[in-house]
Amino acid sequence: MYNYIEGKLVEKNPAFVVIDCQGVGYILNISLNTYSQVKDLDRCRIYVHLAIKNEATTPVGFVMFGFAEEHERQLFRHLISVSGIGNNTAMLMLSSLSPGQLVDAILTNNAGLLQSVKGIGAKSAQRIVIDLKDKFEKGKLPQEIVSGGHNTNKEEALSGLTVLGFHKAAAEKALKKIMDQQGYDLPIEILIKEALKIL
Repeated sequence: MYNYIEGKLVEKNPAFVVIDCQGVGYILNISLNTYSQVKDLDRCRIYVHLAIKNEATTPVGFVMFGFAEEHERQLFRHLISVSGIGNNTAMLMLSSLSPGQLVDAILTNNAGLLQSVKGIGAKSAQRIVIDLKDKFEKGKLPQEIVSGGHNTNKEEALSGLTVLGFHKAAAEKALKKIMDQQGYDLPIEILIKEALKIL
């Protein structure tokens, strides 16, 4: 029904934005990832996922979820395709982890990282990995998720370590261990220093 809405941001907070498009105000629920990208903008384009609520207790029949980038919307749609993962849980996942972290966790069977999201238990985490890993490995996601965000630092650190003469597979394993333990926001120089302690 809607692909995107473009207009003036008249209200924005970490949970939702209101976009004025030709005099109509659209409320879109957003993730923290999207909020970080639009919080300083006056106008923007938000990609939309329209959900229909069938609950008799809610006065609103339609809910719109908004994403600053198309690849985050695609990831959201993959997540809600998993049995037991609803719209709100998928948004919470995208607010707790970056798209790159989520894809890394799924591709590397890191159910523990998925379980760090409130409401995701061991069974749900395993189901997400089982249902989505093959899809992601077969290239069903845009390259922006796989190589974007936090993975850029990892790739540059890996490049630096291979230039220093370390085997790529060993360096990659060391970097993964560091990022799993210390987080995905580490600068390149810290990643290399920590990897040198392991290698």
